[in-house]
Amino acid sequence: MDLENFSSKLLQEAVEEFAKLPGIGKKTALRLVLHLLNRDKEEVNQFGNTIIRLRNEIKRCHSCQVISDNDLCPICGDSSRDHSLICVVENSRDVMAIENTHQYQGIYHVLGGIISPMDGIGPSDLNIQSLQDKVDAGDVREIILALSTTMEGDTTNFYLYKKFRQYDLSITTLARGVSVGDDLEYADELTLGKSIMNRTLFENTLSSQ
Repeated sequence: MDLENFSSKLLQEAVEEFAKLPGIGKKTALRLVLHLLNRDKEEVNQFGNTIIRLRNEIKRCHSCQVISDNDLCPICGDSSRDHSLICVVENSRDVMAIENTHQYQGIYHVLGGIISPMDGIGPSDLNIQSLQDKVDAGDVREIILALSTTMEGDTTNFYLYKKFRQYDLSITTLARGVSVGDDLEYADELTLGKSIMNRTLFENTLSSQ
């Protein structure tokens, strides 16, 4: 779409901003902007204010690093959860996916990414030190490696396994109900739930390769 055809500079600028979002092309961006223009001003103001508040007020749980409204997320603040069981995930989307299965009652640890040399992401770029601190405190009995079944995810799993295998705890991984190459957020709830419940020792996956 030729931006010179826009009749309004404000419209053009709005379309350009929407088009910066992942998966949004200029045609879709224009459709979204025109939709907002057809809504009441109060609705649009509320939409804009919600986005601004999201960016300015959102926090990350100081314990697990998941996106939260408060310094401690509801999961970490729930005394009924098993705090000795830590599920290691890549991002907050994975936490949401696992929570939707209603099959897991431990807590989480969000790495904030996975090791990817091609993208210049190494272990020092991830939230690993705080996981180390939890393990060193001696309150962890099991770490579940629940990263995407991609080459980068498997590399990160192996790095964490080597880092923590000398400790007196179990290191497990999801059963391979999740297809190789899949991201957790795209797995259906039943498959993901079974993969958590039927998790296996990580060292057993090494011997089978």
